[in-house]
Amino acid sequence: MKQNKILWISGIVVVLIVLVLVFWPKKAAKVTVEYIVKKGTIKIAVTTTGTVLPQNRLAIMPPLAGRLESILVVEGQHVKKGQTLAYMSSSDRAALLDAARAQGATSLKEWENVYKPIPLIAPINGEVIVSAMQPGQTVSPTDAVLVLSDRLIIQAQVDETDIGKIKLGQKTMLALDAYPDQSLVGKVDHIYYESKTVNNVTIYNVDILPSKVPEYFRSGMSANISVIQQEKDNVLILPLDAVKKIKDKSVVFVKIAGKEKPDKREVTAGISDDDNIEIVSGVNENDTVVVSKQTYAGQAKSQAVNPFMPQRPARTNARGGGH
Repeated sequence: MKQNKILWISGIVVVLIVLVLVFWPKKAAKVTVEYIVKKGTIKIAVTTTGTVLPQNRLAIMPPLAGRLESILVVEGQHVKKGQTLAYMSSSDRAALLDAARAQGATSLKEWENVYKPIPLIAPINGEVIVSAMQPGQTVSPTDAVLVLSDRLIIQAQVDETDIGKIKLGQKTMLALDAYPDQSLVGKVDHIYYESKTVNNVTIYNVDILPSKVPEYFRSGMSANISVIQQEKDNVLILPLDAVKKIKDKSVVFVKIAGKEKPDKREVTAGISDDDNIEIVSGVNENDTVVVSKQTYAGQAKSQAVNPFMPQRPARTNARGGGH
């Protein structure tokens, strides 16, 4: 009994020591970070997601019930207005040809010349995006033999809090989830007037028209979209934390060769994004800006870990080894 009590007290002591080591305030220390003023591009953008869709989706349906005789196009093929896409027989013609076929090839040929099939014609210029039926299949006037799209677009979902920032003609940057390394340029083509509720969030659909539709575009693909509100190229930029606000003035501390302390300079700031800020005046390209930051003992090596929290397993490399 006495031994159990000693073990129990020892366990409490160990836990207390661990807690003290984890949560004891670390000693603060200042470190100096240097940034070089450089020229670059800065953008203010609304980011969202979207889906590749046909802007105008047109189903080609037969005028009456019957049987498909032939399909002359394939998925992905571009077609012209007035082009014949398929041939079909009415139910009467199909029955007649079947009877003639039983009488022999001569009779079949004669009736095929007399009783012509019905052509299905493309009403628009576009691309075949669905061709799921086969010759010989029975069809009705409600069946879509083929589906055409005049052009593929990306339909973005924009939160109502951001829709006021979206304007027709704004430049967009696009990247499909399936091809994340392929960046595309587009523009805002249409902003819908009616909202929708998705997961209790009010959104508006926005059509994004790519400047060029690549061959790998497929209807239903997911995309990441940045709608550029403002963009400036070849301007002086610094990280956001390099510019300090002191009495409503933007200042930086510039390192001067031969001087121990940096010079305090007032700068005129322009636009900023999530990472950088434009510097309109006050510094020159290649100037070194000094920033003092606070750190804590041991922070540079590793952060303290709570022993009572679950830990991720150690990562392994792509070959399956642990080293």
